[in-house]
Amino acid sequence: MNQEKSTQLHSPTRNFSVVLSPTPRGARLARLLATEWLRTWDLPHGITETAEHLVAELAANAATHGRLPGRDFRLALHTTTDVLRIEVTDTRGDDLPHCQPPSTEAVSGRGLLLVEALADRWGVERGPVPRKTVWAELRLQKPEYDEPCSGATGGLF
Repeated sequence: MNQEKSTQLHSPTRNFSVVLSPTPRGARLARLLATEWLRTWDLPHGITETAEHLVAELAANAATHGRLPGRDFRLALHTTTDVLRIEVTDTRGDDLPHCQPPSTEAVSGRGLLLVEALADRWGVERGPVPRKTVWAELRLQKPEYDEPCSGATGGLF
């Protein structure tokens, strides 16, 4: 194994975190800062663009639904060799997000459907009071299988 490949396999966890105002401007800044941070890394093709969309949706939700006067939201990005995790923490732990199909007339309400479609996994964690963290994960490496997948048990993950 060459030196470069060995270094990549044993690279430490990388982190980025920033606190922003729960406004449309804060949500845009979250996306821009995340984009710049992610571009400094040698991530697999398509991960940065997908992560940008996830950050935009989660930050917009924090600015729209997690907003309380005088309380900011936090964007955190964490990577290991296997996973990129995006976390957005706001101070509305009493208002947990849930996926539901919007009405055909609705002009909004599709953000979590997009998160579900783009992320390999996502979820919500409560606490500490009054906070909640909505997170999404993207796999950075394709899973390896002992045998090819087939039929109904085809295993997407």
